Amino acid sequence: MSVSGDKIRHRYDRLAPWFDSLEGFLEGLIFRRLRKRLWAQVQGEHVLEVGVGTGKNFAFYPDRARMTAIDFSPKMLEQAKRKRERKQLDVHLDLMDVQSLAYADNSFDTVIASFVFCSVPQPRKGLKEIYRVLKPGGQLLLLEHVLSSNKMMAKLMNLLNPLMVRLVGANINRQTVKNVQACPFKSILVDPTSSDMIKLIRAVK
Repeated sequence: MSVSGDKIRHRYDRLAPWFDSLEGFLEGLIFRRLRKRLWAQVQGEHVLEVGVGTGKNFAFYPDRARMTAIDFSPKMLEQAKRKRERKQLDVHLDLMDVQSLAYADNSFDTVIASFVFCSVPQPRKGLKEIYRVLKPGGQLLLLEHVLSSNKMMAKLMNLLNPLMVRLVGANINRQTVKNVQACPFKSILVDPTSSDMIKLIRAVK
């Protein structure tokens, strides 16, 4: 379902003060463990987190890397800035859309995102921007929920998707692996332990 970036931004702005609480149960049960596995693969000196949100990944930031993080929602970024101050983290935060990154070509060793591309209006455009700002040999790390390979479940997800987009601005039926494969990455690996609907993806430029 195609929804404008402004509408999605407004929905995340609206949810920002309660976002951590809304996802608290799933975060503790599933997501935190997966985030830890994703961040364990980070390499290099300069790392970009796309879709920092409220700063849920701050606990996993590598000690020695120079960290930059972006989000397109001003209210979500405000939450991240407050959390940054409380945790006394050294991370540069920018208000920015992944579909139009204001960084030079070949800037980052690793770009990382968790549960972000469900909300990007033009995901392939955002992925191509990430490819552009990655250094040669740099890696993209993604943790994303995707359309089920089960036909009945996929049909249900497609049916429910318009409602989910209206409520929270997130598509539940994205085919993110195919979107990554449509970009000119040298190699793409989907973690074989990934579940049917939650994928850990590594792509190398």
